[in-house]
Formats: sequence, structure tokens, C-alpha cells
Amino acid sequence: MGSRVVERCVVFFTILAMKYKWELIMWLWFAYFFNQADRAIYNVVLPQLKAELGLTDVQAGLVASIFLWTYALLVPVAGYLGDVFRRKSIIFWSLLFWSLATILSGFCTGLFTLILFRSLATGGGEAFYYPSANALISQYHHKTRALAMSIHQTSLYVGIVSSGLIAGWIAEHFGWRMAFFCFGSFGVLLALFIHWRLRNDKPSQVPEKETEKVPEKEMDPAPPQNNQPVLFSQALRHILAAPSVWAIWIAFATANFVFLGYLTWTPTFLYEKFDQSLTVAGFSSMFYHHLFAFIGVLAGAQISDRLALKRLGARLELQIFGLLLCAPFVLLLALANNVIWCYVGLAGFGLFRGVYESNLFASLFDVVAPRYRATAVGLMLSVGFVFSAFAPIVMGYAKGNLGLTMTFAYLAPIFAVSVTALGMSRFLWLRRDASIAAASETTS
Repeated sequence: MGSRVVERCVVFFTILAMKYKWELIMWLWFAYFFNQADRAIYNVVLPQLKAELGLTDVQAGLVASIFLWTYALLVPVAGYLGDVFRRKSIIFWSLLFWSLATILSGFCTGLFTLILFRSLATGGGEAFYYPSANALISQYHHKTRALAMSIHQTSLYVGIVSSGLIAGWIAEHFGWRMAFFCFGSFGVLLALFIHWRLRNDKPSQVPEKETEKVPEKEMDPAPPQNNQPVLFSQALRHILAAPSVWAIWIAFATANFVFLGYLTWTPTFLYEKFDQSLTVAGFSSMFYHHLFAFIGVLAGAQISDRLALKRLGARLELQIFGLLLCAPFVLLLALANNVIWCYVGLAGFGLFRGVYESNLFASLFDVVAPRYRATAVGLMLSVGFVFSAFAPIVMGYAKGNLGLTMTFAYLAPIFAVSVTALGMSRFLWLRRDASIAAASETTS
């Protein structure tokens, strides 16, 4: 008993002594963990939930799609607010709201209440987290930007895998409702810790105490100080004027269509095709994919941070490479008749998805001035999710006509659109757009 107390004290004081820019990543990692875990619960318990509430495949897909459309409509608002108000407060209230909505999802009795609590309330709460979190990370990390964002991104993979295993086990032993109750309750507790530990700093400002702790030669350059309010119309003009931004958005929207379709229907795919239990299907569908995505995102980040110091286009080149190699592995997981080969497909898909996502926002920030980055993230997520939100319902409809095997197989060619868009950005517009972004911040 005494040794446990000592261990907890050591962990506690280690956190207090940690350089703040890395402590920030730690707390945001946990927040994003619950963001993704809470989102994935629905997919894991879907077979059990459908049976109890009497939902059709199209209705089940509709709940997921409305969730994503809600997210897409609110996330640009969230992005703009992240450039205007304190990002700490936005992150805290977002985490608290979606966690309470997750708890309420456990009380759903039919399609209407699922849409109300799961689609609208949870989706709306989650929309406000990501833009402010990424803008806050970029504020404290410059030389280590891709690495810091990739560490943050790994919580997506761990959160989804954990929910696949834990939520599946809870659903099998205590029912699908208890899975929502458990994850939502832990999210509420985390929100209180976030409120305690995150600094109450203003956007685009690095606290003076942080600069005193680190020798100047070791510090990441702080963004320019600018206390003028950010006008949404001004931010919109700056962001939309860059063709590279449009290309990055198109690539994200099409790739995310595949990712969201995969997340929603892969547990059901393994449950039906290989006759797996909810626990095994929930775990297997997420573990192999996200374990290798974890590896890919960290490896891709370290490679790109080094190459980006020498060559501006390195981040986009790595993303193109990742998406090109995603396609054959998606095809393999769809067409494999042996579960082992299906797992190989899931793992390869995850590895190269991680390589792509290691620079998902770092490449965007190369062509957007720092003071508009939260707005840019919000708009990118909005554009991406408005389109990709059709994936769950489209795949639910295709499932009834083609079966899930062929439905998954038809996802692979979609990556060609993403690769083409990023290639055009890399070779046609990147250098000009990056120069304009740098000049804009200098003169603003």
C-alpha cells in the first residue's frame, strides 16, 4: 500500500516538474483519447444496440452520419472561437459537454433519442476540441511541431483500440448502455484535471515564465505577438486565397471518407464475415490497424521534421507516399477470406494511414499564418466531415445491395483523388502559398 502511494507521488511531482509545452501535450493526449474513445463506442456496440432498439442498417448509419454533419457544421465556428477566446476554456467546456452527452447516450430508447444525445449533443461537444487543441500545440511547438502533433494524434489510435476492447467487453457482460456510462464518467473527471492544469493564456502568446526556463538557443521560436482581434472575414480571405489549402482539404475529405467508413462498419464486418464475438470483433477491428498507425504517425513525424528543415515540400511528399500505400491494404482487408490476411490488411492500412496523418495539420500550417490556424483547422474539418459524413450511411445502403466485402473493396480507389490533390499542391502552389503566409504574419 505504501509503495503505491510513493509511486503516485512520484508521478504527481514529475508532472509538476515537466516543461510546460510537453505537459500540455500529455493532458491534451488524454483529452483526445476520450474524444475518440467516446466516438468509437457506438461502432463497437452497434450490433447489440441495433438488435435492442430495432434499427435498420440505414438508420444505424444515419445516426453516425448526423453525428458527423453536426460536427462539420460547428467545427468552423469552434475554430474561429479558438482564435478569439481562451483556448483552455474552450477545451475544458468541450470535454465536459461531450462527456455528459456520452452518459446521456446510455439512456437512449430509440432513433430519436440516439440522434438527440449521440448525434447532436456528442457531435456538437466534440467539434469544439480539436481546432483549439492543435492551435495551442502549434503555439508552443515549432521545431517539434510534427512530433508534438503526432504524439497527440496517437491518442486517437489508443482511444479507438481501447474502446474497441473495453466497450465490447462491457457490452457483452453488462449491456451496451453501461459502456456509454463508464466512458462518459471518466471524461467528466478528466475535464476537472484539464481545468486545473492548463494555463489560462491568450491565443498567440507564450507565457513569459516559459521563456525564462529554457536557454534561448534551445527554445522553439514564439509566434509574433499580435493583440489585434481576429476578424472572421479577414481569416477567411487569407485561408481561401491559397490553392494549397483547397488541395489539402480535398485530400483530407476523400481520405477521411475511407477512414470513417472503416471505423463505422469494420467491427460489424468482422462480426458477420468471420463470426467473431462483439469483444473480439471490436478489439481486432481496431487493434491491428491502430497499433501500426501509432508506429506510422511517430515515424512519419520524426522523418518529416528533419526533412522539412531542408525541403519545404517534404511534408506533402510523405503524405502522398502514405496514401498511395493505403489503397492496396484496404483492398486486401476487404477481399481476404482468411482472417489472418484480413489482419495484415488492417495493419498495413494503419501503418500508412499513420504516415499520412503525421503531417495532417503540420502541412496545412506551412501555408497558413499562425494567427489564423485554429480557424483553418476548423474549416478543414468542416469541409472534410461534410463530405466524409456520407460514408456511414452510404456504406449502410451498399451493405444491403453489395455486401460489406465489396463495399470495402470499392473504398480503395478513392485514395487516388487524395493523392492527385496533394500532388498538385506540392508541385504547383506550395512555395508561393508558404511565402504569402509568412509575409502575411510579418505585416499583420
